Amino acid sequence: MHLKIQQANLGYNTTLVSNANTHLNLGEVCLLIGNNGVGKTTLIKSILHQIPLLKGDIFIKDKNIRYFSVKEIAEQIAVVFSSAPVPQNHTVEDLISLGKYIYYPFYFELKKADREEVLHIIEELNLLQYQHTQLKNLSDGNLQKAFIGRAITQNSPIIILDEPTTHLDEKNKITILKTLRKLAKEQNKLILFSSHDWRLAKEFADKIWYVKEGSLYSGIVEDLLLKHDELLNPTLFEINEKFIAPKITAPDTYKEMLYSLLQKNFQKDLSSFHFEFQHNSWLITVGSSTEQCESFEEIIRFVKTIH
Repeated sequence: MHLKIQQANLGYNTTLVSNANTHLNLGEVCLLIGNNGVGKTTLIKSILHQIPLLKGDIFIKDKNIRYFSVKEIAEQIAVVFSSAPVPQNHTVEDLISLGKYIYYPFYFELKKADREEVLHIIEELNLLQYQHTQLKNLSDGNLQKAFIGRAITQNSPIIILDEPTTHLDEKNKITILKTLRKLAKEQNKLILFSSHDWRLAKEFADKIWYVKEGSLYSGIVEDLLLKHDELLNPTLFEINEKFIAPKITAPDTYKEMLYSLLQKNFQKDLSSFHFEFQHNSWLITVGSSTEQCESFEEIIRFVKTIH
């Protein structure tokens, strides 16, 4: 595990979240959700060691964060807060390039490879037409994308984002979330982000951290959502054009969770599969083979064995 929270009490003078125990690995995308004021931002700041824990420990690569310097934290974690100061006279390219300066003194120029990487990220975020535009002239949505670009450029193994899809329309939300998931899977990054647009965001997350009534609940997205009825309102999102859905026989909520899980993890034709929910387990039929799975993790492992 790359990031571990162990028996932690989070808060300022009083505890907001008690006895938090969870962990994340490189390559995972985790969605942080919870009502306003429950401690989501406090949790993020505690991981960054900006707020000391009231009890317990947080580890990065088995090293306690209390022993990290500010520079070491920056090398391990890139962060985007929803309300960051805007350097008015910087351009989009300037801001995204700033992510590289944790590796250089500010009076050094970036290397050619760094400049090429910055340009690639600008293109990935559909900001090429705004490359030389001053930040003060950007829309809120494009400004948010530029800040996210800076975090990506930092090349830290962990990226934490506080409400990264705020002010974005649906198209740009999907662009951002696809980019974050691609980073996690192709570059082995650990992505933790909070969002109020959780119904869309969950399509791109592997795990959920749910802060509720002073506790932190964590687990694989589909398993955790089924344990908290207040989070569910069934509907199916189409976000993976290479995915061909299987036949699913199940109550709406379970069907939604399975659909979400499969299209997020498999870009292939699953039309030969039949998933049937029976007696709190899944019966999976493909060709002449039948498999019974008790959890979504078992389903992922089984489907991966079928070519």
